[in-house]
Amino acid sequence: MHFLSRGARAVLAFLALAAVALLQPAFAQDKGEDHVQVKLTDALVKSYVAAQKDVAAAAAKFKGAGDKQTDAIDAELDGVAKKHGFQSYEELEDVGYTISLILDGYDAETGNFNEPKDQLAKDLAAVKGDKSIPAAEKKEIIADLEDALKNAKPIQHKENIAVVKKHREAIEKATGKD
Repeated sequence: MHFLSRGARAVLAFLALAAVALLQPAFAQDKGEDHVQVKLTDALVKSYVAAQKDVAAAAAKFKGAGDKQTDAIDAELDGVAKKHGFQSYEELEDVGYTISLILDGYDAETGNFNEPKDQLAKDLAAVKGDKSIPAAEKKEIIADLEDALKNAKPIQHKENIAVVKKHREAIEKATGKD
């Protein structure tokens, strides 16, 4: 059962992050654009970590608002991003997306990193071999992983791996990912 939780989390995290912000998908600025990988610096990661508390507060403030307050939500999230040194919430999202790509491929036990495509292939093989996952759920997870595998892109800035590793504990604490 432990694997099911890890596998489901990996699938959901990758798919959600490929389309929207790391923490607040309901409040992402949907302009039909994909997130871009950015070159991370210590300062960018520290700003990202510092912004998470304010992003969560903004998300809680607008929870359940639906589409009614999209301008207000966008303004609030842009304000949070600017407060922490980003040009916009979209830039903050791109940093979160980039960090997530690294974290998704990082094995905390070994300290090794797998490219997104390699990690997804490993997850797919593990799900296919896991007899404890109910058939209907397994079929859905496999379809999601296969779709994600088709769209997986390699890490563009390899130096980001070292930056994220350096700040991994702070990132995980701030985002609730572990």
